[in-house]
Amino acid sequence: MPTELDVYKPEKWKNDALFRPEVRSAFENLVDQGWTDAIRKLYPNETIYTFFDYFRKAYERNTGLRIDHFLLSPHLEKNLVNAGVDLEVRGWEKTSDHCPVWIELKR
Repeated sequence: MPTELDVYKPEKWKNDALFRPEVRSAFENLVDQGWTDAIRKLYPNETIYTFFDYFRKAYERNTGLRIDHFLLSPHLEKNLVNAGVDLEVRGWEKTSDHCPVWIELKR
């Protein structure tokens, strides 16, 4: 969860391994090296989640986390056309707690 935008109620996650400052810093270091977060490139200010816990009906309440990422090299970043998360899959019976994340690149 690179930023507070990537987690529902960030104050509840401060001590979680996925939200610790050193983990977020490591992700930021990758971006600073030239890697592009495909979802954030196209949707810089939107709340987008890729994971919904089975407890407390997280999916139904849209209280999730964005923990699945496509990081693109500078060479591929310029070919980024579209990206998204197939949220409806999470609503299927006996499905994963992660939603499929996808990107589309031009040739």
